Amino acid sequence: MRSSLHDLLPPPTRRALAKLGQDIAIARRKRHFTVGMMVERMGVATNTYRRVEKGDPTVAMGAYAMALFVLGLGDAVGELVDPKRDEVGLHLDEARLPKRVRLKKTPTSL
Repeated sequence: MRSSLHDLLPPPTRRALAKLGQDIAIARRKRHFTVGMMVERMGVATNTYRRVEKGDPTVAMGAYAMALFVLGLGDAVGELVDPKRDEVGLHLDEARLPKRVRLKKTPTSL
């Protein structure tokens, strides 16, 4: 049974997940890892791992993260939303900067 998540995801996001799954499959084969080796090292069912390679959006993010870790690519997960690489966030921060900076007047004590 297909989840409504398949239908709700924007097409670019579905394509990105499918590409991620394909990239994981390619990385696995380059390392000469079998599906069984990945399943054992990840601690998931074979069906779950096969869904990872298909880019299934209903698979838990932890399974994708574990697959990347097993392949030696675990650092990539921590870089996904790095604030230093968030172009939109950086532009918003810059737009929020005040035009001028003024010191607040404080009453002088007598």
